[in-house]
Amino acid sequence: MKMGPAATSPDAYVEALSGWQRALVEQLRRDVRASAPLDERIKWTHLVYFSNGPLLLIRAEDKRVLFGFWRGKRLREIAPRLKAGGKYELATWELREGDSVDPALVTALVQEAVRLNDTLGNPAAPSA
Repeated sequence: MKMGPAATSPDAYVEALSGWQRALVEQLRRDVRASAPLDERIKWTHLVYFSNGPLLLIRAEDKRVLFGFWRGKRLREIAPRLKAGGKYELATWELREGDSVDPALVTALVQEAVRLNDTLGNPAAPSA
């Protein structure tokens, strides 16, 4: 699957998108940033947010947008559409054209993810 645009900043990443993907990424980004003070960066060619280690990602691909959490397996009670996979308890929500995510749900997910990283430590640390 084709990945989103190569970018040097979060703003440039979003500006390189178009159509439904841009609208969805803009909304997710706005809701994530309003939920908690996070460090937003481009890492692994997409948007990654940090709070005591990696917290969540937003990645635009050819036919979908992924909204994922490093400790997402622990967030499935809040959002059952998160699908487990990968390292660090990662779970992602696959969004397609026409999909949306309730801003209140984004806030609940982000705040719980921050709490988990604060309590359990950096999910990417060797001992995590």
